[in-house]
Amino acid sequence: MYSNAVRKRLRSAGVSVGKRILVEKEGKKFEGLLMPKTDFSDPDSLAIKLDNGYNIGIKLGKDVKIRKSRHREPKSILEEEKLETGKISRKLLKVKWDKSKPPVTLMSVGGTISSRVDYRTGGVYALESPEEILHNVPELSGIVNLKMEKPFNKMSEDMGPDDWARIARLAAKELNSGSHGVIITHGTDFLHYTAMALSFFLQNLSKPVVLVGSQRSSDRGSSDAGMNLICASHVAKSDIAEVGICMHGSLNDDYCLFSRGTKVRKMHTSRRDAFRPINEPPLARVWPDGRIEVKNSNIRNRTNDRVKVDSKFEPKVAMLKVYPGADPKIIDYYISKNYKGFVLEVPGLGHVPTTVSKKPWTTVIKKHAKDGIPFVCTPQTIYGRINPYVYTNLRLLYLDAGAIPGEDMLPETAYVKLCWVLGHTKKPEEVRKMMLTNYAGEITKRTEIENSLGGFE
Repeated sequence: MYSNAVRKRLRSAGVSVGKRILVEKEGKKFEGLLMPKTDFSDPDSLAIKLDNGYNIGIKLGKDVKIRKSRHREPKSILEEEKLETGKISRKLLKVKWDKSKPPVTLMSVGGTISSRVDYRTGGVYALESPEEILHNVPELSGIVNLKMEKPFNKMSEDMGPDDWARIARLAAKELNSGSHGVIITHGTDFLHYTAMALSFFLQNLSKPVVLVGSQRSSDRGSSDAGMNLICASHVAKSDIAEVGICMHGSLNDDYCLFSRGTKVRKMHTSRRDAFRPINEPPLARVWPDGRIEVKNSNIRNRTNDRVKVDSKFEPKVAMLKVYPGADPKIIDYYISKNYKGFVLEVPGLGHVPTTVSKKPWTTVIKKHAKDGIPFVCTPQTIYGRINPYVYTNLRLLYLDAGAIPGEDMLPETAYVKLCWVLGHTKKPEEVRKMMLTNYAGEITKRTEIENSLGGFE
């Protein structure tokens, strides 16, 4: 709620939340919808949604003039209001089934891309139907026939293995029931974890499973939601039978990248092209007009095979980062809590502190590895791979202590994979064999120079 002083001035000006307001400050004019104050915003600052979709905050000092706007709301905002207040009949937005277009299931599980902005209250709510999706992105109706599924609505950071299994079961059901592909709208923070899990869970995959999110909300002029969904729809009806993430490929609105679910990672907090393929080229480059340029030779093609789900999972796996001065006794703590395995993010080619150090990790790893606890080492550098043969200390860790070199697997991929492997077996030799087996493109035999440090052109 705004402060008493602000509310008094708003009443005097005849303006209330959800109405248009004109603010003058330092010779500049700002016009738009007055938004409600959020829980953590300044109670003495006005929140205004400008007509271009962006929100601004203006401190309401004595030098600031406010009055009711004399201009009508833009047509786009009026249409949003009518839809949200029920003034537009759902019948007018009815989805028409086009037999010439393939059926695709859109599974909404949460995140920015799965929501709409209420321009009256400033709130955000989840999309519930194909009609609402098409209202936001009408171009989709010219690409595919959408079927909507909404198993749950969660922020990606609140998801876990049970949610991944639920998504996998529903995706398999849809693919086996006639859908040409599945699109999963999802929050971006942990999007790659879900993509990695589905890559292992969905066995005998015969059709595309496309995960998609947005870095910018749909009320912003720079939103990437629409184009990402359009490109994802083109991938979903393509012959690329892979699990992957489809997001902006550059800072511009020109193309998206469809990257393998086990080799993609969010590499920036806010950029629209944050999701990058690691240690291999993307599966494809996708344009909004439907052009698809395959960039990777290691791709499964569409078939009529039945998709199976294997979601056995051991959640008691810890990810630990090795850093200067790190105490290996943290491993003892986790084992006391009945943890079954570890993924270690290690520097360089795969080092940890040895017996020369005051806190040797090799000694602790060797002790627990003899008891059947697996330790999988992955590169902190993200790019590149573990090499157990270059230095003496590496041989001590991998050949003597018994750690498993994680090749060029991403730390997050190794975590999901180890949980999945331990869900099937706890036998050390079988765990080692499975971790070094390439099931879903998570290991590349050779990293080409053009695929290093983000380059793949």
